[in-house]
Amino acid sequence: MISTLMKEVTQLINGPAGKLEVALSEPTSEERSAWGIVCHPHPLHGGTMQNKVVTTLAKTFQGMGVTTVRFNFRGVMRSEGRFDQGNGELDDLLAVIDWVQQERIKNEIWLAGFSFGAYIVAKAATQIPVSKLVTVAPPVQHFPMQHLPPITCPWVLVQGELDDVVPPQEVFAWAEARVPTPTIIRFPQAGHFFHGELAELRARIAEALV
Repeated sequence: MISTLMKEVTQLINGPAGKLEVALSEPTSEERSAWGIVCHPHPLHGGTMQNKVVTTLAKTFQGMGVTTVRFNFRGVMRSEGRFDQGNGELDDLLAVIDWVQQERIKNEIWLAGFSFGAYIVAKAATQIPVSKLVTVAPPVQHFPMQHLPPITCPWVLVQGELDDVVPPQEVFAWAEARVPTPTIIRFPQAGHFFHGELAELRARIAEALV
């Protein structure tokens, strides 16, 4: 299935719990030697790779010359399997990374995630070489992010100050206590889903990643 909006090709690949639905999008500027992989919010609360923050993150990477992959975690839409509390979902992400590296093994890996997806990409960045990391509204009080090892790659953390799902002050306190500390981008007027702020979200993340 091809979407003209994002110039993407959607397909099924082999994952650890069955087939995973992935959407591959080509860059919209001069191509870099990098894969950008974006993870969606909580599967049990309506999270899919079609989420607007997720597609905004993908467009951000595309605009920076990065070939981008979004995918549905196990049990979401056409992806097989069942929700696994973040453990199996990390395995899903690692399977997608393995899949892209089979084609271009020397490419950098850039990761981005929103909400639950931010937890998954942060975990991955403590286990594999990652060149850039973006976490939007990381659920620090809902998942064991306090116990993550240091994240040493360039890391941008984005948080809306009017978020009613993820407590903003707890996110800021967690981020500021990390060593090394991420680049923190605050959105004073943004709630959890960044309604009305998506263009600004894209611009500020791209600026921070340069």
